[in-house]
Amino acid sequence: MTQKVVLITGCSSGIGLTLAVRLAKNEKKMFMVYATMRNLNKGEALVEAAGRTLGRTLEIKQLDVCDENSIKACVDNLPERRVDILISNEEMGLIGPIECQSIDEMKIVMDTNFFGLVRLLKEILPDMKRRKKGHIVVISSVMGIQGTLFNDIYAASKFAVEGFCESLAIQALRFNLNISLIEPGPVIAEFERKVVEEGLKTDLSKADKVTADMFMNIYMKNHKQMFETFGQTTEDVAEHTHQIIIMNNPPFRHQTNVLYTPVTTLKYVDPNSDLTTDTFYKMVFEHNKVFNTSLNFLRFLRWRR
Repeated sequence: MTQKVVLITGCSSGIGLTLAVRLAKNEKKMFMVYATMRNLNKGEALVEAAGRTLGRTLEIKQLDVCDENSIKACVDNLPERRVDILISNEEMGLIGPIECQSIDEMKIVMDTNFFGLVRLLKEILPDMKRRKKGHIVVISSVMGIQGTLFNDIYAASKFAVEGFCESLAIQALRFNLNISLIEPGPVIAEFERKVVEEGLKTDLSKADKVTADMFMNIYMKNHKQMFETFGQTTEDVAEHTHQIIIMNNPPFRHQTNVLYTPVTTLKYVDPNSDLTTDTFYKMVFEHNKVFNTSLNFLRFLRWRR
């Protein structure tokens, strides 16, 4: 069996790190993993987790998805510039009222989450087309399907990713290429912790009293409970992604969290999306006790599993 070359972005922590190590430790040595990150000084955790695979089935390389020259330099250093499986995982988060966020902050999120993927594909897709072989795996989010309160810009970036990939998938079929969107819900990782920490520092002076109260006393207050209920480990998401990678006919979309499925299903049940918006509004503002009871019930179901 020919060893597949895997290029993964955003491997300094979280899903990227866990997935890179998981693939590199494959018993059959099916993968040669190039784990990349913007800042190589943040690679200590990956080096430790990789263990004996480092220099064998895993190599660490610098790659900044916001820099076309960085992407080209990384790909140029791969044998024959070949990438069999591209896993786009680099992302930025942003929570809070949009009145309190600068346009520059929003641009960074879009530049990383959406244009970062575009830059990668502009460099790697032509060779995949030429060889008529390749799998593009994008770590997206359920927020690419269903927006949620105070995640406006992050959800917008993921919606952009999903629309882009839906369009590209039609063309990819002509070249025998696969595209898979991996859609986790909340993931218990360093990424989420940092986003929440930044959210708590938000200057709410530009927001009206109702919005500021909504953010701090509803969204932030319930954030921990939401993660305790719905949160997945990076290992769980990595396992789902691994299974998609080894499939002969991988799906275009794959949600990793069954507890989140009812939330996204609402979107498909009602094409007008009125049901979704109304349901979320009532859950948050009119039926808070019911919402908390539901979370406790879901947590019980997860424990029973």
